[in-house]
Amino acid sequence: MLAKVQSGAVVGVDGFAVEVEVDIALGLPFFTTVGLPDGSVRESKDRVKAAIRNCGYEFPNRRITVNLAPADIKKGGAGFDLPMALGILTATETLKSVKLDHYWVLGELSLDGAVRPVRGVLPITLAARDLGMKGILVPQANKMEAAVVGGIDVIAIDTLHQAVEFLAGTIECAPFHLDPATSFARARNHEVDFDEVKGQEHVKRALEIAASGGHNILLKGPPGSGKTMLARRLPTILPDLSFAEALETSKIYSIIGLLPEDMPLIASRPFRSPHHTISDAGLIGGGQIPRPGEVSLAHNGVLFLDELPEFKKHVLEVLRQPLEDGTVTIARANLSLKFPARVVLAVAMNPCPCGFYGDKRKECLCNPAQIHNYTSRVSGPLLDRIDLHLEVAALPFKEMSAERQGESSADIKARVDQTRDVQKKRYAHHPKVFCNGQMGPKDIRKYCVLDAPSTRLLEKSVEQLGLSARGYHRILKIARTVADMERSESLQLSHVAEAIQYRRLA
Repeated sequence: MLAKVQSGAVVGVDGFAVEVEVDIALGLPFFTTVGLPDGSVRESKDRVKAAIRNCGYEFPNRRITVNLAPADIKKGGAGFDLPMALGILTATETLKSVKLDHYWVLGELSLDGAVRPVRGVLPITLAARDLGMKGILVPQANKMEAAVVGGIDVIAIDTLHQAVEFLAGTIECAPFHLDPATSFARARNHEVDFDEVKGQEHVKRALEIAASGGHNILLKGPPGSGKTMLARRLPTILPDLSFAEALETSKIYSIIGLLPEDMPLIASRPFRSPHHTISDAGLIGGGQIPRPGEVSLAHNGVLFLDELPEFKKHVLEVLRQPLEDGTVTIARANLSLKFPARVVLAVAMNPCPCGFYGDKRKECLCNPAQIHNYTSRVSGPLLDRIDLHLEVAALPFKEMSAERQGESSADIKARVDQTRDVQKKRYAHHPKVFCNGQMGPKDIRKYCVLDAPSTRLLEKSVEQLGLSARGYHRILKIARTVADMERSESLQLSHVAEAIQYRRLA
């Protein structure tokens, strides 16, 4: 007897349809799974067998073959347990249902028949909706992220028995509904604020420019000067995520299994700060079945690399392509995947191994060779891709002890939002550019036209600082953002001059 159950899986960050075909034939008792399953899928047979029996159903002592179609794509995870069990019960005519053709089924089974949560429910539900399915059966713990999608019935299942009874028409399970807008608004929150930062006004100005134009930023200074504190507050002044951006980011978290059960959407700009011992696969993604890395988890948010020279050099070098393209491409022998990686990169570093080179209050103990070896751990091409370079000096006692609070994140964000609105109108026709930091050479030529004084100043600066063509373009992008902050249509000498000072560490 042959039975078919519709399910889904994830490749990259997108869901796709998987047809679970179950064939039960005469022969010695044997359970085999084909269709490029990984280890967790092959182990399903033991969980499925125990769950069926412990729910009071008869498990057939025959030859059982389960095929996961299409057979040329690797399948992973335990989400095929429930569709396999339903397929076996349908093939033995224990379950008779016409609903199976209209629903996708997902879920891991425990040995007693309970349905456990699985990863990737959000992108799989999106795929099911786009293919015109009526509904999807998901574990109870995954119902909120599935319901975010809308336009498809989400049936939350607790046990195998409940799934069988629902599909047989014995019981009714009302679809779970969720108002995405309410959840979206409730999930927006930040635990930190710029009003907690005293002094460092020039750094706050640079961070506002970075947020206004989507520019990468480097903070360089002695220990305790506030580099990490300032960088952690960068997401609080970035524009709010749109619903489409939140859905795009939440798909990545769903695949990794980091989406909280009570928060179906990542509604705040993500902030990821991996430790410097991270591997290249952990940073940009990889594995036998490629999974997203930290740079993709920071998509539409901030990727912060603290103590930049402590990262392995080959790990930092893999960031070049994501910073240029906004995507990570991972190639394997049988497939090539792209993960989104559009981030604002913020990095922090000390000026030397002891951290006090150039500090007026404490003497540096490093010799020139040590300082050179330390700073050379970060390659020039990577530094060239970072727009703003800032010196963060140690804070004087008077500023540390002052009672006056700094400007709040809300006030800074209000100005950032206005600047981003200017750019949104400018790039309304452009499908891939949303802010100044993403401009290509054609856009720079069109929107960054210099007058004669600005051209002379920039020419002199390029020669003195030894800037590359990329550095030249970065200055123009920053100048364009500074002009937008002042609501100026054209680039003025003051805008270019301010942009140049942010490249002096290059």
